[in-house]
Amino acid sequence: MADCVFCKIINKEIPANFVYNDEFVVAFLDINPLNRGHVLVVPKKHYENIFDIEAKILEKIIVIGQKLSQKAKGVLGAEGVNLLNASGGAAEQTVPHFHLHIVPRWEEDGLRMNDWWQSKTKKLSAEELEEIAGKLKS
Repeated sequence: MADCVFCKIINKEIPANFVYNDEFVVAFLDINPLNRGHVLVVPKKHYENIFDIEAKILEKIIVIGQKLSQKAKGVLGAEGVNLLNASGGAAEQTVPHFHLHIVPRWEEDGLRMNDWWQSKTKKLSAEELEEIAGKLKS
C-alpha cells in the first residue's frame, strides 16, 4: 500500500531500527515506545488488521513475538511483557497495517496498565456472560 508507513519502513523508504527480518515478517523498535525495547512485529505483506491476515502469517508473528519477548527478558532484563494489538477504528488502530506490540515490563516501570484496565471494566450479569459465551462458542 503506497501511503502505509509500515510498508514504507519495510521497503526501507523510512529508516527504522530493525531487530528481526525474514521472508514474511519484520520487527523494529517503536519510535514512540512505552518502555525500553518496545518492538513492533509486522508482516511484510500488507494486511490491514486481524480480520484479514492469513493464519499462517499470524502464527509466524506470534512465534517471533515469543522469541523477541524472551530476548527482552534475557538481554534487557525485562521481568514481563505485554503483547498488544488494536484492530479496527473502534479499537483505536492508528496504523492500518497489522502489527503486534511487544512492550517489555519491569515491576517499577510506572505504566500501571492493570489500574487503567480495572478502571474500564464492564460489569455484566451471569446471564449476559452466558449469552455471550453461547454466541462465541465454535
